[in-house]
Amino acid sequence: MQKQQIIITGANGQLGTELTSALRLRYGAERIIATDIRQPVRTDLHFRLLDVMDREALRSLVADTGATTIYHLAAFLSASGEQYPQQAWDLNMQGLLNVLEVARETGCRVFWPSSIAVFGAHVPRTACPQNTVTQPSTVYGISKVAGENWCNYYHHIYGVDVRSIRYPGLISHTALPGGGTTDYAVDIFHHAARGEDYTCFLDAGTTLPMMYMPDAVAGTIQLMEAPADTIKVRTSYNFAAFSFNPEQLATAIQQHLPEFSWQSRPDFRQRIADSWPAEIDDRCARSDWGWKPRHQFEDMVREMLAALTARLRK
Repeated sequence: MQKQQIIITGANGQLGTELTSALRLRYGAERIIATDIRQPVRTDLHFRLLDVMDREALRSLVADTGATTIYHLAAFLSASGEQYPQQAWDLNMQGLLNVLEVARETGCRVFWPSSIAVFGAHVPRTACPQNTVTQPSTVYGISKVAGENWCNYYHHIYGVDVRSIRYPGLISHTALPGGGTTDYAVDIFHHAARGEDYTCFLDAGTTLPMMYMPDAVAGTIQLMEAPADTIKVRTSYNFAAFSFNPEQLATAIQQHLPEFSWQSRPDFRQRIADSWPAEIDDRCARSDWGWKPRHQFEDMVREMLAALTARLRK
């Protein structure tokens, strides 16, 4: 395995927390430099404060550490972005451009996360294909479409080895969500494990693509370890596991916790969710670099409840 020296931006976030841990286990803790604009809770990391809006600071960090790869995760998410649209655009765009420019200058490889938010109301609701109309209705989605095209440009014009995944909603018992429209699928487990009722901010029948975090992390590393000639998509790959709606999730939780009670009270996030597809076709990722999820819906529900209830007993 090629030796890696990896910088992770946004390492304190939901994905960053777990990806940092997985990369440390795979490549060795000394090869992973976690960065964010705030100090992390854990103290065992090789950590640097870094604002990705400061290109010179990023360039210096790459030079100081001899970094070969940047996992650029720092971003405003969908719901937060609608509350602060200008700030979301500035961070999501300029942060990515800073990373791509430094990668062009230094030869670093780049991972950048896109999202199902790139899709809008004009795509097929089921089996949404890899190549389709991308007319998102949120600033987050708009920034992701622009980012995909910048990644493609930097690869084809400058030869930057940049790779990307369109993440669905991610579900984790380790890290708290960070302002996304699919966050209910994490919050509901915390309420159920504590014996509390839950009010969902989406309509009961709103079906969206989702994924258990261990699969998201494993798939990300698998993409980055794939030979460059197998990566045929340089915008971003569709990436899928399973789809469900709040009612289906609540019913599955009640199979384990019969007393759990919930209700639906949609808010502004409903409009965002309604613009996204219910199911993703990820055959390109499966054929190009062998992607296949390990966890099914029932596995995720069982493991989430077991982990959270065990934590509460400590």
